[in-house]
Amino acid sequence: MLNPDIFREYDIRGQADTDLTDDAVHLLGRAFGTHALETGSTRCVVGRDVRLSGPRIRRALVDGLVSTGIGVVDIGVVPTPVYYFSLFHLDIPAGMMITASHNPPPENGFKISLGKTTIHGDAIRSLRTLAESGRFRSGRGTLMETDVIPAYIAVCRSKVGIPSRLRVVFDPGNGTAGILLERLFAGTPVEPVFLNLTPDGNFPSHPPDPTVTKYMRELSDKVLELGADCGIGFDGDSDRIGAADEKGRLVYADKLLGILAKDVVSRRPGSTVVFDVKCSQGLVEYLESLGARPLMWKTGHSLVKAKLKEVGGPIAGEMSGHIFIAEDYYGFDDALFAALRLLRIVATTGRSLSSLVGEIPAYENTPEIRVGCPEHLKAAVVGELRDYFRRDYEVIDIDGARVLFPDGWGLVRASNTQAILVLRFEARTRERLAVIQQLFYDRLRRYPELSLPNA
Repeated sequence: MLNPDIFREYDIRGQADTDLTDDAVHLLGRAFGTHALETGSTRCVVGRDVRLSGPRIRRALVDGLVSTGIGVVDIGVVPTPVYYFSLFHLDIPAGMMITASHNPPPENGFKISLGKTTIHGDAIRSLRTLAESGRFRSGRGTLMETDVIPAYIAVCRSKVGIPSRLRVVFDPGNGTAGILLERLFAGTPVEPVFLNLTPDGNFPSHPPDPTVTKYMRELSDKVLELGADCGIGFDGDSDRIGAADEKGRLVYADKLLGILAKDVVSRRPGSTVVFDVKCSQGLVEYLESLGARPLMWKTGHSLVKAKLKEVGGPIAGEMSGHIFIAEDYYGFDDALFAALRLLRIVATTGRSLSSLVGEIPAYENTPEIRVGCPEHLKAAVVGELRDYFRRDYEVIDIDGARVLFPDGWGLVRASNTQAILVLRFEARTRERLAVIQQLFYDRLRRYPELSLPNA
């Protein structure tokens, strides 16, 4: 009844019509309700994004949850950060957010929380085991609905004031950020210009992924057209951020992390800043120059969030746009709160975003390159490249293989969510970047099953 492929490393995700049928979702609700009750939670938060399958999935999920005896608090259509906020605001440790982030409209899924933090790995796999066992609790749980968005906005605005006028273009990509952006900035010195504001699960403007240059082009063009201070884009459920500077240039998330970290470290000297293996060496050098302690970790929002909590750091981030702020905040990934903090820095310093980015050492680098690879081959290919390069170079293997060259690095890692390998390359010059990239491609061509780009 349950497709095993929907159980991913960080969440549950699949085709809404075929994988997340009413019966399958009801089963998942019964399993999670049972597990939450057995770990001491008597209530569970449920939220959803703007996807068209959301209302149906919500009904089946709630039916499954309440059948176990757990109380359900439905917070409606919200950004994922508002869902995370609700766990703290309502003091409910368990929850399920119905979302598939920036994935295509026919897909949907769940981000799952226990102990007010996102579960991953073995915890998700154990949920599958429980669902397939059929050993569920039985009861008559309650259902109530509540609106936590006003409280979320009030908390964000109380923590981050923007002292001077800024003109900012926002593109939520018809995702959940559009639900509250107008209210978030109403009455502030920010003069907002909105693109694709209306929530629409068809995502008619473009896929809501702020890390992809072509999806940010409309935002960049509008920044230039209006002479705005910057532009900010969000993914479909608002937990990932992208930006464009006043010149319309895309600012990668590792650069945004550097800017935000400088602000935090000015108040928390010597802090540990966590980042994932895809981030630039320029970020490492910049953090060291600030007196911070850079800590590279595995890719994955649940994994980075857990590592940040473990080390007690004030801030973390991923190349994918997840930014986690624990200084005077909760430590979960929140693109809306990160945007507020970024705008406060621009307004307070009186500097352009491009000048703030310019402080961070710049390397020639590629965006994330995705190479199709059958699931059964991913681990073997990564392992072979790791062992091959380790003969001559230092290799960081906390997540795949990040091969260190004297003037750059190359990364290959297996995606935890798709049948792909993720590559990224960086070097001091464009010529060396091409050489490093070719070294990897030459090795990968030994596997005809891979969908390599032309190079």
